[in-house]
Amino acid sequence: MKFYLKTKDYSVSQETFELFLDQELDMLITKPEPQVLDSYYDSEVYISHTDANVSLMDKIYQSVKKINLKNKLKVVAKHAVGKRLLDVGAGTGDFLVVAKENGWSGVGVEPNKKARDKAFEKGLVLKSALEDFSDEKFDVITLWHVLEHVPNLTDQVSRLSHLLSDKGILIVAVPNYKSFDAKYYKEYWAAFDVPRHLWHFSKSSITKLFSKENLKVSKVYPMIFDAFYVSLLSEKYKTGKQNFVAAFFVGLRSNIKAWRTKEYSSLIYVIKKAK
Repeated sequence: MKFYLKTKDYSVSQETFELFLDQELDMLITKPEPQVLDSYYDSEVYISHTDANVSLMDKIYQSVKKINLKNKLKVVAKHAVGKRLLDVGAGTGDFLVVAKENGWSGVGVEPNKKARDKAFEKGLVLKSALEDFSDEKFDVITLWHVLEHVPNLTDQVSRLSHLLSDKGILIVAVPNYKSFDAKYYKEYWAAFDVPRHLWHFSKSSITKLFSKENLKVSKVYPMIFDAFYVSLLSEKYKTGKQNFVAAFFVGLRSNIKAWRTKEYSSLIYVIKKAK
């Protein structure tokens, strides 16, 4: 392990954490990992568990989320061979709602009770753990900005592989610590989001991690909006202000550079069983 940088939890606790580089996997690891993570999610600030739509940042997040939901479903529909879907880290259930409206047979996992309660208000009954589906197989398993939150990473990847049907696909969206906006903002980069993000992935780390379960990356898609939203949050962490213009140009610059390098702020990986 090699020390990478020191950052802090800007959104909830203000506590300091360190990131270390696992050189074998090309992945950053948050240390120390809190014994109990629930308190770091138990905040109205953590918007993906609340459906908040009060502040300007809330409104921006919810608007981008609506666009992203449609794009996510397009990716799923393009690669899936069946309609049985499991959404891991389903949050308040918005992706499952859209999927069901479009003919998918969807179920979900969400460990946070408040988020599950919000999903229940939308007609969804979410399970609290992957183990609740241990005897089932799915055509599609989605993790939208979830893998970085999962404790016991290798065990959970093994469980995901077990739940996948022979011709099924995993769709994993995660931040990319090798993006331009990550390098620009450094310790202020909002997508580090410590300690909720326990792992910080590169393209090669995703390939290496899933290959251990005989799974291979078959396609990678960029998440263009993430560079702008993450830059906006990062500006606030760095300067204490919502610098929309500065954030826009950093996000734009990140996407332009990534057009050549393919190192976008966030990436969607389509993963299949290796033949």
